[in-house]
Amino acid sequence: MTIRIVLVGTTHPGNIGAAARAMKNMGLSDLALVNPRHFPHDDATARASGATDVLEGAKVVSSLSEALTDCVYVAGASARSRSINWPSMGPRDCAERMILEGKQGKVAAVFGPEKSGLNNDDLDLCHTLLTIPTDPGFSSLNLAMAVQVLTYELRVAGMVDAGPGFESESPPATGEEMENFHVHLERVLTDIEFFDPDNPRHLLRRLRRLFIRARPDKNEVNILRGILTAVDRIRETK
Repeated sequence: MTIRIVLVGTTHPGNIGAAARAMKNMGLSDLALVNPRHFPHDDATARASGATDVLEGAKVVSSLSEALTDCVYVAGASARSRSINWPSMGPRDCAERMILEGKQGKVAAVFGPEKSGLNNDDLDLCHTLLTIPTDPGFSSLNLAMAVQVLTYELRVAGMVDAGPGFESESPPATGEEMENFHVHLERVLTDIEFFDPDNPRHLLRRLRRLFIRARPDKNEVNILRGILTAVDRIRETK
């Protein structure tokens, strides 16, 4: 499967091992760890219960953007309400969408630290929120349990024909290409004084949401970058 599980800032190594076990049970092996507090660790190995190959193959990186460089679609697990609305899906719909998007390239599901979850900067890199419904009287889902819920749904969705996928003249833009575009866009908007870094409000976050909804492909991102480059040239000649 072209599906990656990403754990961000995991504090307890046992949760990494349990997540690896959940993944292997459902046929997944691509695990990325962003700044884990303790890894490798004996507790991770013990809780993996035989899924040590998933741990050994795990990629440890220093930022979420690095973990998503080659991804074309990203779901971020979150139970908290946000000041800006993100598209949201339950695990079943999310799994079906990830299977469909996986026909175009690598996709990822991102899970945050055990206590705080993903922050807004993390969610800026995600196309949708993954929300697992729990009893409102006791909403305390362990990290590995959350991974197990989604990986089970991915297993089920993968057994069903999800269709041929999305047709496009050009492949979807990767996470790296979109990040390069957003950096370029912020610089140009700052240069033309449309964006004030000292009073940012939610402008850049809203623009990110706009382009996530638009889902530009590689050619479209190149066109947008070309427009920004043209603005740069005009400013340089003045």
